Amino acid sequence: MTDLKLLALDAEDLEVVSAATQDAIVRVGDMGYAKADQRFALLMNRYAWEDAAGGNKGVRKRAALHFDRVTAVKVTGIDTNALEGALDLLTLSFTETDAPGGHVDLAFAGGGTVRLDVEVLEARLQDLGAAWAAKIKPEHAA
Repeated sequence: MTDLKLLALDAEDLEVVSAATQDAIVRVGDMGYAKADQRFALLMNRYAWEDAAGGNKGVRKRAALHFDRVTAVKVTGIDTNALEGALDLLTLSFTETDAPGGHVDLAFAGGGTVRLDVEVLEARLQDLGAAWAAKIKPEHAA
């Protein structure tokens, strides 16, 4: 098992990061926006799809994801006061609206969304070293 360290500078790169973070568990209290630094960051327990082979349940890894050059954050369908609440990250997507800027959507199970307005897409994902056996392997209907 190797630790991931990914950089996304366009929509295609973000698709790779999205695949690596699908089914990550995120505590509401582990997401935050540093307006002065124009950075949105979150910690997660990501399911390591790249390590899940055959019938094994795979592993989860502690990871950090942050987006730079963020000008605004909009949250819908998530109780931001429930700091201990757990969210299941489904996808990350980028829509260019005013090149090279646009918005990044973090979509969570149950319909919650975090939308980041960005001057330009710049995201970094990094595993933080901690890994443990997953209790279940996430499944999705075809």
